[in-house]
Amino acid sequence: MTQNRGDMNFPPAGTLGALLRLAKQRLGEAGVEDPGLEARLLVEHFTVTTRTDAIASPERPVDAEAVRKVEAAIGRRIAGEPVHRILGWREFYGLKLTLSPATLEPRPDTETLVDLVLPDARRIAAIRGRCRILDLGTGTGAIALALLSLVPEAEAVGTDISQEALETARRNAEINGCAARFDVLKSSWLDSVDGLFDLVLSNPPYIATEEIKTLQPSVREYDPVASLDGGPDGLEAYRAIAAGAHCHLTAGGLVGVETGHDQKAAVAAIFASHGYRTVKTARDLGGRDRAMVFALAQGG
Repeated sequence: MTQNRGDMNFPPAGTLGALLRLAKQRLGEAGVEDPGLEARLLVEHFTVTTRTDAIASPERPVDAEAVRKVEAAIGRRIAGEPVHRILGWREFYGLKLTLSPATLEPRPDTETLVDLVLPDARRIAAIRGRCRILDLGTGTGAIALALLSLVPEAEAVGTDISQEALETARRNAEINGCAARFDVLKSSWLDSVDGLFDLVLSNPPYIATEEIKTLQPSVREYDPVASLDGGPDGLEAYRAIAAGAHCHLTAGGLVGVETGHDQKAAVAAIFASHGYRTVKTARDLGGRDRAMVFALAQGG
């Protein structure tokens, strides 16, 4: 994507249809991959309109203030800022999750982990009357809140090393009606965790330190490094989780993690060295290895 904002030529005011066309044109000229979608997201957000409005009322007037906001947003996008960072939220598993500088932007790949453990959460809740979930490195709260929204009997604790991330997760729980069943805890992985859980889940940082500089600028410059950097080989978080999770699992409890597409064997070996067996794995929509579930080999 070009870094040159260029002459935007936005009119001082106009109509919804014209604004959408101009926004799409500018994003397309800048090399944005899907300029139509991103133009719609930005225009709808800053004009407080919907797709239905654009279709049914393209001649709807848009005032100068809204046009200025869209123009500024288009400039930020052309400069490389991800569209959902500009919006301040992203949808995940049907939930609207607010973002902050301290949180990873949740992505569809992580929905693979939710899909993989959802049957277990429902099964445990049906048997025990509840399902206790621990979401390590919760960020926006995406994994825990998706499961809480789908399993009414579930309750969750989200941990993070960032207080700002925990506040963001708590806010997302309130927005999505899950606050009564969601708590947060400042902790580096399992260091400050007490109690037992039926599911211990995580989308940990899994990029090798040296590889971070090769990531796309939209990731490298806007997602927090702490949510990306998995240490020299990208596997440090898995070692920490595998070493401590057994102390916090109920009988028959499970550990579920997201992984890098080429880490399946290495992560399986780490958990095996701590007495776990691989229960199941899943691939993302791109066909890449993405999620794994483990149980203790004896009694799990």
